[in-house]
Amino acid sequence: MSGFIPENERIITIEDAAELQLQQDHVMRMETKVANADGLHAVTIRELVKNSLRMRPDRIVVGEVRGGEALDMLQAMNTGHDGSLTTVHANTPRDAISRIETLVLMAGMDLPLKVVRQQVSSAVDLIVQQTRLKDGQRKVTAVTEVAGMEGDVIVLTDIFKFNQTGVTTEGKVLGEVHATGIRPNFTPRLEAAGFKLSAEIFAPKASTSPHSRR
Repeated sequence: MSGFIPENERIITIEDAAELQLQQDHVMRMETKVANADGLHAVTIRELVKNSLRMRPDRIVVGEVRGGEALDMLQAMNTGHDGSLTTVHANTPRDAISRIETLVLMAGMDLPLKVVRQQVSSAVDLIVQQTRLKDGQRKVTAVTEVAGMEGDVIVLTDIFKFNQTGVTTEGKVLGEVHATGIRPNFTPRLEAAGFKLSAEIFAPKASTSPHSRR
C-alpha cells in the first residue's frame, strides 16, 4: 500500500526494527531503542510518534502498534495526517477495532470507551485484513470501511471480501476477492484527491449459477 504514496510527500516510518522498504525519496526512518544496563535511555514507539509530529510529516507509518502508542497514532491521524498507516494483529476487521480500543486504554489516560470509539471512528477510514490461510498462502481477505458510529457502536462495512470456493487435492485453498456491491462513504474524498474509481470496481460479480441463466 505504501507504494501508492506520492513521491513528493514527507513520510516518517516508526518501527521496533527497521523492516519497511519504502521506495520514495522523502522517507525518514525512526527506530525504538531498548534501555541500557541501568534501565535508562529507552526510546519507545509512543515517544517516537509524539516526536514525529514536530517534523512536519505528510504521513506517519507505524510498523505495528502493540500498546499505548495506539492513542498517539489515532491523535496523529486526527490532526491532519490523513493517509497514515499502521498494522495491528487481529483475526477479523471487527477484532482489529476491539484490539485498537484495548491498546488505547493501555495508554493509561482513563478515557471513557465511547470517547475511544469516537477517536477510532474518526481516525481510521479503512481496514485491510490479511490472513494466512491453512495452506500457508497470505491473502487479503477483507477490505472494510469504518463507516462511523451508531450510538456507542462503530459501524463497519465490507467493501471487498475473500470467498473460498474449495480446496485442491494438494490442499491449496481456492477463492477470489469479490466486491460486495457497496461503495465506500469516503469516495468523494478520493475523487477530490484525484482518484476517480469506476462503479464497476465496486459492482458484485454476476452470478453464474443455473438459476441466473436464460
